[in-house]
Amino acid sequence: MATRQAQKRLTKEYKSMVENPPPFIMAQPNEDNILEWHYVISGPPETPYHGGQYHGTLVFPSDYPFRPPAIRMVTPSGRFKEDTRLCLSMSDYHPDTWNPSWSVATILTGLLSFMTGNESTTGAITTTPDHKKKMARASKEFNAYKNARFKAVFPDLVKENIAYFEELKRTGAQNLGDQDRDVLEEAAKEQAINLSDITDPEDRIRVEEELLKLKRSQTRKNEASRSTLYIFFAIALLVVGLIVK
Repeated sequence: MATRQAQKRLTKEYKSMVENPPPFIMAQPNEDNILEWHYVISGPPETPYHGGQYHGTLVFPSDYPFRPPAIRMVTPSGRFKEDTRLCLSMSDYHPDTWNPSWSVATILTGLLSFMTGNESTTGAITTTPDHKKKMARASKEFNAYKNARFKAVFPDLVKENIAYFEELKRTGAQNLGDQDRDVLEEAAKEQAINLSDITDPEDRIRVEEELLKLKRSQTRKNEASRSTLYIFFAIALLVVGLIVK
């Protein structure tokens, strides 16, 4: 639950985003939870993302603005692994570099800047410009038909996307999604940046810590599964023993 200060701050920032949105960016909070925001980035001209529509989330801590949000991009982009926490200077990966004066607009402007660059970080992937262009062409179709959260939060954009495809069909133009119908399947196979590709020492330490946590969690799950299996066999042997008697 958001603190009173977080509620007041995020309400003010939403008003600011509506009145003066940054270029190529729109964002709004979840109606039921002001700590969960959804954004849409429109791919800027003269980039491989031109024409693309990229949906993602910002999940703020309850004591915002004193700690940064978790940042994810849901729409496949060719730049980030979909729906994966991103390690950026303004994300929850870097609470030590967070500045409470930064805002939602600052965060998303920074995300857009990083997206159009080539730096490596946790959650990023490496693809060719041509692949990114294919993802851009497929992005509206993905959001309109396969992205449940996008459909729930941005119904007006869904209508615009569907109207766009219907107009293409009406005029006999080829559906842009049909040109690259396998691109979303390709996105599902994308691998995040390898640890060896991350050059920033602090990022490497954080990634290694996350991997260690994941390994420990998996070990606990495996141990729990083995315990369950042992109990099952013990009960089975008991039942067999009773039947034999």
